[in-house]
Amino acid sequence: MSTASTRLPEGRYGRSSDQRADRKLRIAGTVLGAVLLALVGYFAYHYVAQNEISAEVITFQASDDAVKVHLEVRKDAGASGYCTLRSQSADGAEVGRADFRFSGSATRIDKVVTLRTTAQGTTAELLGCHAG
Repeated sequence: MSTASTRLPEGRYGRSSDQRADRKLRIAGTVLGAVLLALVGYFAYHYVAQNEISAEVITFQASDDAVKVHLEVRKDAGASGYCTLRSQSADGAEVGRADFRFSGSATRIDKVVTLRTTAQGTTAELLGCHAG
């Protein structure tokens, strides 16, 4: 006794519906992947190209009522803007926050700024810089 085969004869009835569905899924996945890659590229380009100002805190020195911050700003020539600094106490409470403005044709500004505090600050944190 032999068992009957449940498979259809090869090539007789065309492509199976599973193959058509697999092809449609592959096309949809490729299109969605290309759209996602284009979006990531778009946002990466605008983040890099539009970022005219960058800065970093080199060092800081805290006293009872102020924090002196050595700030280095790199920017496009002629760009103006501001950087926001803050200081926190040992328990994490914010004791000082201020914006420091800059302008001019220099592309690198190396400056020591004084951030007034309500209590002794133990940190100096650069929150960000913005053009304008």
